[in-house]
Amino acid sequence: MKKAGMRIGILLSLLCWILPSVGQKNVIDEVVWMVGDEPILRSDVEATKRFLLSSGQALQGNPDCYIPEQIAIQKLFLNQAKIDSIEVSESDVNRYVDMYLSNYIQQFGSKEKMEEYFNRKYTQIREEQRVEVRNGEIVRLMRRKIDENVKVTPSEIRQYFASLPQDSLPYIPTTVEVQLLSIKPVISLQETDAIKKRLREFSDEINDGRRDFSTIARLYSEDNKTALQGGEYGFVSKASLDAEFARVVFSLNNTKRVSPIIKTDDGYHIAQLIEKRGDVINFRQIVLKPKVSNIALTEATSKLDSLYALINDGKLTFEKAVTLHSEDTDTRNNQGLMVNKNLESDFYSSSRFKYEELPQDISQAVYNLKPNEISKPFVLKTDRGSEEVVIVKVKNRIEGHRANMNSDFQTIKALALNKKKESVVDAWILKKQKETYIHIEPAYRNCEFRYPGWLEE
Repeated sequence: MKKAGMRIGILLSLLCWILPSVGQKNVIDEVVWMVGDEPILRSDVEATKRFLLSSGQALQGNPDCYIPEQIAIQKLFLNQAKIDSIEVSESDVNRYVDMYLSNYIQQFGSKEKMEEYFNRKYTQIREEQRVEVRNGEIVRLMRRKIDENVKVTPSEIRQYFASLPQDSLPYIPTTVEVQLLSIKPVISLQETDAIKKRLREFSDEINDGRRDFSTIARLYSEDNKTALQGGEYGFVSKASLDAEFARVVFSLNNTKRVSPIIKTDDGYHIAQLIEKRGDVINFRQIVLKPKVSNIALTEATSKLDSLYALINDGKLTFEKAVTLHSEDTDTRNNQGLMVNKNLESDFYSSSRFKYEELPQDISQAVYNLKPNEISKPFVLKTDRGSEEVVIVKVKNRIEGHRANMNSDFQTIKALALNKKKESVVDAWILKKQKETYIHIEPAYRNCEFRYPGWLEE
């Protein structure tokens, strides 16, 4: 479906950067396809094949047919994107890169083992992958431009559903809609002052040449993504950073001096410029995060205990309590209703979650709750590493079932729309094949391609 297609496209575009580090150096490379003026190398195909096998991905049919065809399709999209001046969000690109690198480090066991496997420094891997992820995002946006005006009518939806065999109807897993009421414990002035004092001491030591920024970052920075590489962030655009943080780091000009202290939702930072390249920058950072005291947690819990009692006694609705008291900016103006931000989820951007898609603490709290029941207050550890006290309410629970027109119209509509969009994209690819110079070496021609127009020279 659409999410799966997007994942495959991004995966295929990522594979090109693997070759230089894991390729067989004794093999003489050769061009096996030409798409316009863009070559597809045998090493591209072999590297992709090895990567898919090593990561447990199933190869579809003959990989020497399937893989170069998929790469060729990507090149058609990228070529059209250049013509149409398609631009991507650098913040989205960096989010994908961080996700993939985190998965790779977990897979290999450490950053050092990953560097050894790819024969690259972490910063090189990150920069190369950023380029390829960017290409993958361009392809996704190009596809969206091609099919963005496609619509389906109610009769087309019914016809699509009627055409599905009963045993092929998609299974809809159990999902829940969850509302959140959050109180953030107050960080004491003493804690904030202590962190600022420590960061000023670090700055003085670095500026005076007594200690190295990278060494301090490895020892003390509380940002897990950058601490192990000496605080180095990697090249990034201004748009993908917190606005105030970006303003400060992009104003840096001296690679020896340290920035002023910067406050963001992640904590307190100091930064040091490494290099500027046009509209992107590479820098190091040290991050310290304020700690919540037991007293502050107790006070926040006590406040929520009182609200919990009022809601249970019917003296205050959960929704009104959220409006008056919740400190979660993402949900406060939506009666506490959480939105699924998991890009890999079939329910992305909706209010529905599979239990495993919820933060673990929330999933445990709501698992045994019935619709309209609320949890007792509990401490939630956020993905930013902070702590807050929350109450959650199950607004709705939809049991797992085979899709039907009554309760899953929107899901079926999405499936029907996706099928129609795929046919539009297929037609676009067939058209572009006829307009683009394509050459395939004889050894790669004996294939049953998905799109037959590749061999019409």
